[in-house]
Amino acid sequence: MLTRTISALIGAPLFLGLIYLGGQYTAFLVTVLTLLALREFMLIGEQMGIRSWSILTTLVTVVWLISLLIGGAEWMLPVLIFWLLIGLGRLALNYPRTSLSEASFNLIAVFYSVVLLSHLYLLRQLPGGLEWTFFTIFLVWATDIGAYLIGRQFGSHLLARQVSPKKTVEGALGGLLFSIAVALLFWRIVGGAAWIMYISLAVIIGISAQIGDLFESALKRSAGVKDSGKLIPGHGGILDRFDSLIFTLPLVYYGVKLLL
Repeated sequence: MLTRTISALIGAPLFLGLIYLGGQYTAFLVTVLTLLALREFMLIGEQMGIRSWSILTTLVTVVWLISLLIGGAEWMLPVLIFWLLIGLGRLALNYPRTSLSEASFNLIAVFYSVVLLSHLYLLRQLPGGLEWTFFTIFLVWATDIGAYLIGRQFGSHLLARQVSPKKTVEGALGGLLFSIAVALLFWRIVGGAAWIMYISLAVIIGISAQIGDLFESALKRSAGVKDSGKLIPGHGGILDRFDSLIFTLPLVYYGVKLLL
């Protein structure tokens, strides 16, 4: 517990500080996080007996990051289509030595670890991006805390027995309520949009953050590992720490763009 607390006290200010500074600092943060997350995802695949395309996925990740950081969001679709065609083409040319499950896993590895997580940079670059990024992060943390506290005190109905035997329906509802409460507090203090938008995003975050957590748990269970890595003492790996954010960042990014 002490190790976990110390890691949080060091890591959280560093994480928030680089986001606050924005620009090249956030770009650096996203670059480091996505590369580390990709590595963890590929190692999980190897534990499952899936051959990783380490060189190819790294090259595509570098191309994605350069395109995103220089060209912006308009480069996202072309690079994604390019990567999809590469993966499908490798399957076509190397079948049966390359299986459909192998191709699918490597394609998803880049999409999950890099594409989704890099929306942290995109969200930060929006007008008012600092506030919306902090809003997303704080609500994800509030969801985690609420789910833990309410679930521990009142939880009795399991949410996903095969994935996480400790998560309950009561905890999930508690996390959602905590997310809404913090959103209302954020609206009162910061403002900038109608209260209904804050509530709408709070519901989206409160649900997607918990689904993201469950997805990563299912991924680890498939590989028979407890943590995605050991980089963060007391917390595990990058995917363990950012699993909820990976699902919420794209939804908030597109939600803000559409609603504002």
